[in-house]
Amino acid sequence: MKSNNLLVRFLIWRMKHMTSKNFVLILSGIIGIIAGIAAVILKTTVHYIQELLTSGFDVKYANYLYISYPLIGILITVVIARKFFRDRLGHGITNILYAISKRSSIMKRTRMYSRMITSAITVGFGGSVGLEAPIVVTGSAIGSNVGQLMHLNYKKRTLLIGCGAAGAISAIFNSPVTGVIFGIEVILSEVIIAAFIPLLIASVCGSLVSLLLLGESVLFSFKLTDPLVAIDIPFYILLGAICGLVSVYFTRLTFKIEDWIAKVKNHINRAIVGGIALGLIVFVFPPIYGEGYTTIKLLLAGKESEILHSSLFFHQIDNIIVLVIFMIGIILIKPVASAITVGSGGSGGIFAPSLFIGGMTGFVFAKISNLILAVPFISSSNFTLVGMCGVMSSVLRAPLTAIFLIAEITSGYTLFVPLMLVSAIAYSTGSYFEKYSIYTKHLIERGDLIPHDKDKQVLSLIHLKKIIEKDLLKIHPDATLGDLVDLVRVSKRNIFPVVDEEERLMGIVTLDDIREVMFDEESRKSIVIRSIMHSPPDQVSSYENMHSVMGKFEKSGAWNLPVIDNDKYVGFISKSRIFNAYRKKLMRQNQE
Repeated sequence: MKSNNLLVRFLIWRMKHMTSKNFVLILSGIIGIIAGIAAVILKTTVHYIQELLTSGFDVKYANYLYISYPLIGILITVVIARKFFRDRLGHGITNILYAISKRSSIMKRTRMYSRMITSAITVGFGGSVGLEAPIVVTGSAIGSNVGQLMHLNYKKRTLLIGCGAAGAISAIFNSPVTGVIFGIEVILSEVIIAAFIPLLIASVCGSLVSLLLLGESVLFSFKLTDPLVAIDIPFYILLGAICGLVSVYFTRLTFKIEDWIAKVKNHINRAIVGGIALGLIVFVFPPIYGEGYTTIKLLLAGKESEILHSSLFFHQIDNIIVLVIFMIGIILIKPVASAITVGSGGSGGIFAPSLFIGGMTGFVFAKISNLILAVPFISSSNFTLVGMCGVMSSVLRAPLTAIFLIAEITSGYTLFVPLMLVSAIAYSTGSYFEKYSIYTKHLIERGDLIPHDKDKQVLSLIHLKKIIEKDLLKIHPDATLGDLVDLVRVSKRNIFPVVDEEERLMGIVTLDDIREVMFDEESRKSIVIRSIMHSPPDQVSSYENMHSVMGKFEKSGAWNLPVIDNDKYVGFISKSRIFNAYRKKLMRQNQE
């Protein structure tokens, strides 16, 4: 009670002495700092768990432990998520976009810490996913809840969600520019110039926290040693197309595997099936264990032979052809491992897997090209980096984020031209086969997210159940015209739904249908409603999205349609009521 009084007094003081614009700038910095601290804690915790579980193991025995670790991690994650947080995990970025689109940018308080705990366990025990999505969810939830606490409106809450995401990405990669661009490109669909400043502040604060607490110990960084050669450009173009196709494979296979494992209904059984499957995959392909950044570091350092050394089956082999075949197998199976991890109840994202697969694709492409040409003039490190950019750009539908991420982690813009080229080609190739990103596909198909269409976006905010009209007087199909005339006398509407004893809609009667006979005494007694009723031009469900409802109004030409749920009559929805609700929503958005 005392804390509430203090908050109220603070908010009153703020309104008197500080503009909303300056207040949001201060909050963006605070959110960036908290998101940065959360990112540092998560990274440190995961690396500590992995070090504890895998440090010093002999390859002959470690692989057998790899079978059990993912199962243990996923089971613990599922139990914690279900019992303590009452939350279903999944693709975290998708949850953020849903909250912005359908929940007025309101996110659960538990998500300020739940994804940190669950992802630390999942990834620490070898779940083949990344930490980026969980930490973005954490930062975004912090932004949303701070906005709610400070009684900010929808637009400012949404901006603070973007600030939380920017601060988190900036901290986890120590890449402030990438954080800003990610917030704009992935989280915030509409950004005005004024919104850049809070995003910049949050991103810089997140990066500074990471730099202060971890120093240069970021996920990975690389100093470019090989120059950009003009003769490599045709190879970069080909790599861009390959990265686009790999991203399509990644996206489609992810959805298929997640749909397959979702058929196991019980969440514990699903965790067991997924954990065992993932353990077997890691047993055969140890580099798939965890995020995969260790493998990327080996590729960039020219120590690719050590990748085979981690395998129980190939640790004594040192052959480039075997290595390439082994890495192609990893590229093909990594999406399966990531999808199993998320689908079976683990916590993590596909940000890191897309970078991992992209880096492997670029490296394999360079090695095969050099083997075919018999002249090792293509830089494997450069192509590894550019491949990371290409696949990430296409999977996430975030080309600028991918370009600037690689530019920042290499501390220079030497590869900027091939990064732009490969990103554009991969993005275009991926978009040709898959219209939407892995984050937005299901949301858009369900009508829960409508990108780049203001009218549809406003319509999607209207809840059909709230505007159903239930004041229409019902009549039984066996009633007489006289009974209906009695209803006409007291009704304010000219439509009368004909409903039987089980509340099923049999038809409708309008005032126009009875106007010529309603004053005839004989007709009132002899005419039964069943004989004059007719079917409505269409019907809707209260669970339909507004885009579908408006399509039915357009197709039928009607102004009123009945609402039927589970074969039961609920009420009517009118076009005029929808237009009125639309106008109010639009006015409210403009005021905010």
